[in-house]
Amino acid sequence: MIRSWKKMKPMVDPTAFISEAAYVLGEVEIGSSSSIWPGVVIRGDSGKIKIGNNTNIQDGSMVHSDAPAIIGDNVTIGHGVVCHARLVGNYCLIGNNATVNDGAEIGEYSIVAANSVVLEGTQIPPYSLVVGIPATVKGQVKEKHINLIKGTATHYIGRCKEYKELGLE
Repeated sequence: MIRSWKKMKPMVDPTAFISEAAYVLGEVEIGSSSSIWPGVVIRGDSGKIKIGNNTNIQDGSMVHSDAPAIIGDNVTIGHGVVCHARLVGNYCLIGNNATVNDGAEIGEYSIVAANSVVLEGTQIPPYSLVVGIPATVKGQVKEKHINLIKGTATHYIGRCKEYKELGLE
């Protein structure tokens, strides 16, 4: 469901897929070939949320921010994620059930491991592998991690096209 909020209507690229079981409200922009899966809530009622191209936000996740927020290109936000980040850089993967709190910034090509909790205002450098509660940088991503990030984004671009072709919006 796509809803306006105080005259602000989500802008969705025609190549993007939004499940009919997702809820997108307010000042939200969703880029080309991005996909928003069932049970996702993206609430742009406190600040603009810009989601880049080729990004997938998986089932049961929530995106909200009290300030303008950017989720970059080729990002995977896994199942059940709570994302209040100010910035998720290009080619990031936020693992299932992770929480990224207000004002956090995740540098490009970074991975936040499943179930991790990134505290408010934390700044994660690019190419970081982030793990734990509270989340801390445990090392740098390796080539296998970058391949995983790119492969997941590519998989969901294809899945987006399949769902659109079947009219499952």
